[in-house]
Amino acid sequence: MSTEEKGGVQVTNNGGVNNGVDLDSILVNEVGQFGKYQIVTLLLAAIPVIFSAFASGEYIFTTARIPTRCLIPQCDGSVPDFSASWASTAIPTVNGQLDQCSRFANSTFQEILPGETCPATLFDQTTVEACESHVYQNTISVVYDFGLACDEWRRSQIGSIRTIGTLLVLPITGYISDRWGRRVALTINAFNTGWIGLVRAFVNSYEWFLALEVIESAVGAGAFSSCYILVTELVGPKYRVIAGATISTMFAVGQVILGFIAWGVPQWRTLTLVLYAPQLLVVSYFWILSESVRWLMSKGRFEESENVLKKVARWNKKELSDKSLTELRASAEAEKNMIKPKEQWLPILVIKSRVILSRCLVTPIWWITNTLVYYGMNINAVNLSGNSYLNYAIVAAIEIPGYWTAILLLDRIGRKPVLICAYWLCAVCQFTFAFLPEGNDSLALAMYLIGKYAIAVVMTSVYVYTAELYPTKYRHNLFAFSSMVGRLGSITAPLTPALAQEVWQSLPSVLFGSFALLSGGLIFTTPETLGTTLPDTIQEAEELGSGSRR
Repeated sequence: MSTEEKGGVQVTNNGGVNNGVDLDSILVNEVGQFGKYQIVTLLLAAIPVIFSAFASGEYIFTTARIPTRCLIPQCDGSVPDFSASWASTAIPTVNGQLDQCSRFANSTFQEILPGETCPATLFDQTTVEACESHVYQNTISVVYDFGLACDEWRRSQIGSIRTIGTLLVLPITGYISDRWGRRVALTINAFNTGWIGLVRAFVNSYEWFLALEVIESAVGAGAFSSCYILVTELVGPKYRVIAGATISTMFAVGQVILGFIAWGVPQWRTLTLVLYAPQLLVVSYFWILSESVRWLMSKGRFEESENVLKKVARWNKKELSDKSLTELRASAEAEKNMIKPKEQWLPILVIKSRVILSRCLVTPIWWITNTLVYYGMNINAVNLSGNSYLNYAIVAAIEIPGYWTAILLLDRIGRKPVLICAYWLCAVCQFTFAFLPEGNDSLALAMYLIGKYAIAVVMTSVYVYTAELYPTKYRHNLFAFSSMVGRLGSITAPLTPALAQEVWQSLPSVLFGSFALLSGGLIFTTPETLGTTLPDTIQEAEELGSGSRR
């Protein structure tokens, strides 16, 4: 079972014990797989998940590009007017818009006749030079505060640096979660996100803003994974995929809400305060939520795990038998005291197996594509024609049917057909969007939305499929390897607006489409896993698709 925190992935196994009665049996046969208790926990977990969506996407608005033009000392007064009627005489135009970073050079003729306002004779329109100072259309973004008018790479770097922090949060949150519990990991991450975000609202330098972005993600971006694990460890096996899809849906809902909040509160400092202050309230979850039963059992804290199970049974109007608890304790104790033989180093085992090595080369490419396209489309949504806030909300909302489409199709038509079709549908939409003639705004938006829908189908499906390709004994490590390498995509995604601005407007879409096309083709190199039992050893994983694994 895996969890994805939109900024990092953490994998856990089923958490039960192998001998005697396990927790899944108790959930299925006694206390209930998905009753009132699990539903309330899921609803409570939805709130920090929505807050996680705020934190992961706020930089798209707080660091948004602002239209600028050169300051023209001869013509601009003490309060420059960005849309001054004379601006086109002093500044070149590109596609009907004022050039943001250059102006015409001063001419040798500097006289302004009575009644004239900034005449063209003041400028040599055959010579263009870079701006010395800028006039901004508005002041709602850090671009104004930190003077990033024409420094597109430094502006885009903020998102990439933030994403690098999500690499650090994986081991940090994983250690806290496994050492002190899922509930502790959740409250610590939420608190760190809240207070660091609030501090960032008051900084006055680019360097401090950048530093706080990466620190926040490094010590606070694990709230999503903590919620995901807490919920999926509490529900029965029949509802685990549905619970995971619901958590992902809540993240998409959070992105939609973020778009509307940013629309209503556009000024970046105020927006940051509005988004982050409520996150401090999640600290109360330490007392509101119960700890994961699986984690308590793994630590030998049987009295506490019994209390939680009894609470689950009471809320769900079920009954927990003493026999199950006794057998569960005995099984957990036996598992804990089991002497495990020394094993070969995993990289050596992978190299020895051509099949597993091949999968370790292929699956990271899927994950790079997923994060590159998913985050890249979110970030570039604000650059579509029309209302940028509404575009962001719509592009986020289209993920929701994508998640549930995957849930409906994976067990019906198979993993490979779903993934190949979704990857290639995404590729077709990206290439079509890239090469559409100007003026086809409605078709362009449709292609963009269908492409985002397709990558959402992929995001859900690839978790299931990747985990099924690897043996139980090493699933955690091999899945995490694919996910970690995949962060290269999310690190690159924030730079794609700069590529569009500085290199070629359609380059991001062509890049997204090329990776999606490649990834869809690579699915053919791996076996179908629908209807097969999960492999426990490397040999069993190698036999997937041979007909013997059913």
